[in-house]
Amino acid sequence: MSALGHFIEEEGIATVAIALIRPQAERTRPPRALWVPFELGRPLGPPSDPEFQRRVILAALWLLERKDGPVLLVDFPDDDPREAADHSWHSPRTGGARGDLAAALEAEIAELAPAYRQSCAERGRTTVGLTSLTPTEAASYVAAWLRGPPPSASPVAELSPVLCLRFAVDDLKAYALEAAIAGGAKPSSKQLGDWLWNDSAIGAAVRALRVQLMASDDERAKLIGTMFMVPGVRAAS
Repeated sequence: MSALGHFIEEEGIATVAIALIRPQAERTRPPRALWVPFELGRPLGPPSDPEFQRRVILAALWLLERKDGPVLLVDFPDDDPREAADHSWHSPRTGGARGDLAAALEAEIAELAPAYRQSCAERGRTTVGLTSLTPTEAASYVAAWLRGPPPSASPVAELSPVLCLRFAVDDLKAYALEAAIAGGAKPSSKQLGDWLWNDSAIGAAVRALRVQLMASDDERAKLIGTMFMVPGVRAAS
């Protein structure tokens, strides 16, 4: 989006970008950009914090009033307040990643169901639903890949088997994280990530799938395993 700003401005339309990766913004040199120190996927900061998000939006729009340039890259001054650990939060108590991964995954999805329903009721929404499968169905499909060989058919007609796997994994990660925030506590993204990738059966299963797909002869499966299963910072740990 930073690079597109130059082409849009050539048509006489002023632009401002919100940049999450500062080196990328420095290379593309957008006409105006606000760099924010938030995790990828959260350009306005923490969810459910409209006052903070409004500050981010206004800081970006105020760049339109600046007369200096032609390239303007300004840092947002505040960190995401959710990055401070909430010591009142306790990670979900599940069976974790012990034993057979496929079975542990299916068991954990069932164990998290009450917390997930509570979270949805508290927030009035969910981000689960990319596949249209229920969490139980998505877990069964992912478990089938873990048990091997890869399924030859997708449970979602409009998705190929490997694309359905990718979206099923995304649904299960969202399901787990939404279950983990039930009860009103506000854990930091690091707290949630540490639990998901280090202590949960879901995280262990997705890590195993990544290794499996990266060794595949199917180039599309290999790409999905490399790029979309595990965040880079977690894959390296």
